Amino acid sequence: MSDDIIIRILLLPLSMLYGIGVGLRLLMYRIGIVRSVKFSMPVISVGNLSVGGAGKSPHIEYLLRWLGDYLEVAVLSRGYGRKSMGYLPVTIIDTAEQVGDEPLQFKRKFPEVPIAVSESRALGVPELVKRNPELQVVLLDDAFQHLAVTPGLNILLTEFKKPFTRDWLLPSGRLREWRAGYRRADIIVVSKCPPELTAEQRRKLIREIDPFPRQRVYFSRYRYGLPYDMLRPDVRRPLDATTDVLLLSAIANTDYLLDYMATSVLSAKTMEFEDHHNYDLADLVDVQRRFESMISPNKIIVTTEKDAARLEPHHKFFFENNLPVFVLPVEVAFCDNDEVEFQEDVRGFLLNFKV
Repeated sequence: MSDDIIIRILLLPLSMLYGIGVGLRLLMYRIGIVRSVKFSMPVISVGNLSVGGAGKSPHIEYLLRWLGDYLEVAVLSRGYGRKSMGYLPVTIIDTAEQVGDEPLQFKRKFPEVPIAVSESRALGVPELVKRNPELQVVLLDDAFQHLAVTPGLNILLTEFKKPFTRDWLLPSGRLREWRAGYRRADIIVVSKCPPELTAEQRRKLIREIDPFPRQRVYFSRYRYGLPYDMLRPDVRRPLDATTDVLLLSAIANTDYLLDYMATSVLSAKTMEFEDHHNYDLADLVDVQRRFESMISPNKIIVTTEKDAARLEPHHKFFFENNLPVFVLPVEVAFCDNDEVEFQEDVRGFLLNFKV
């Protein structure tokens, strides 16, 4: 029996207690002891059942990129890890400590889009609309478990290699709630698929998920762009088979990124921290030491867009120590013909929305 299975079994009693607590909370909403709020405008939630790693941010950005051409769209997030409280509109001069790394990332990439953070989506949505009366659609980031708001369209993400169907409840696994929570989803997106997804892989995973007739299942993958210099974003450089990389990341799951690196560069050493980690001087000194120990004439540091928001306060350190840090941009691309059908579903929800 593997160590991983043994640890999960030992933690199972705690998972059961956690599951009972989650179940009671869901029951209170189901029988009406606690009421959920619906809004008189389209609200689309993007979330997952597991703790991080399914690709919520790139999928939110996909919706912003697509819907933003036709509608006035905004994003409301809780701003995980921020040190502020209450409702706050996000500005491009904020820091990750003030508003969270992902909301700041959204604002930097889409400066014209209203982005806000609020612990309570039920209070945050009306405030967002009040301050931006022209809004036509609100995207809720990571709100699948935020039952205080009933979205008009509920999009659930699950990873191709780690679907919720094979996961366990916290703390023995990564599930935030029982697997049966997937029933609340209108659309299920299997994210981080391999570049060449086969028809058999699709059929097998759809059978495993076992969607209800009203639910649609789509498959997406990541498309990485040219890395850009963190200190000079106009400077870009390709990754190639002559480049040695030190990969610096504090994201929930790096497997997909490491797979990409394995086919794109000569070698990739990793420095991984817990999700949403706040980098300090000791971390940076360690990064410098690890980078300088790499014997290569062509070496760089690569980090994610989310990490770049956390590393921003330390730009001076990287400049003074001449450390070449490049940010790897990422976008969502749907597999096969799924993009057309996915957009048709979302468009149908918006066109048929009734107050």
